Amino acid sequence: MAAPAAEAAAAASAAPAAACRKIAIFGATGMTGLATLAQAIEAGYQVTVLVRDPGRLPPELRPAKVVVGDVLSLEDVRHAVKGQDAVIVILGTRNDLSTSGRLPPPAASFPCSPLQPPTLLPFLLPLPAGPTTMMSEGTRNIVAAMKSLGLRKVVVCLSAFLMWDLDKVPAKLRPVTEDHIRMQQILKESGLDCVYVMPPHIAGDQPLTGDYTVTVDTSSGSRVISKHDLGHFFLKCLTTSEYDGKNVYLSRHYPKE
Repeated sequence: MAAPAAEAAAAASAAPAAACRKIAIFGATGMTGLATLAQAIEAGYQVTVLVRDPGRLPPELRPAKVVVGDVLSLEDVRHAVKGQDAVIVILGTRNDLSTSGRLPPPAASFPCSPLQPPTLLPFLLPLPAGPTTMMSEGTRNIVAAMKSLGLRKVVVCLSAFLMWDLDKVPAKLRPVTEDHIRMQQILKESGLDCVYVMPPHIAGDQPLTGDYTVTVDTSSGSRVISKHDLGHFFLKCLTTSEYDGKNVYLSRHYPKE
């Protein structure tokens, strides 16, 4: 793990700005979502999460508000968004790339970015045919709720595959990539102040450093970012308009143990 001083510096750089203290996180119980939630609470944000299964929230993480519901329900999404200053979207299909208008079972686990070595992809198994639309449908509800309630700032986790030609994306990952494309299109057409974060492989076993490479419209650098540093960047985006409307790639070379 990172040294205490490095963690403290990273937390300080992600502290909430005066105008953005209340946030809603969608996808808070996934690998990256939990890392982001923990940092947000530690940094002093008042966090609301929308979850289907509150039992997936560790007891040590206590959001200001837990809304039990479904991102595919506009009413549930409005309930989570109401009263917030900004939104972070970390939706994933977990291990089901063929979800059409429904969420997979809560026990499944799938990070928001699929860019990792094929040997580490347990979901590269035969799956039912059909489009993956849950993430874009959920995003459409989030946009509708934000616009109706007057919110403008949203940070969304997509995938580095959006920087590739679609025909070069592995066939098994095209459905989720296509839904990420639909998500981005919905957000672009919304007119909201959105940061499009496109991470490579998200490492669950690397530390929070707060020190990583940020590039715009290019995937140069290494092909890994830790879930903690990714969450750190989400929160950093709430304190600045520097990345609004931009495609952002994060990476870092982590020392091998």
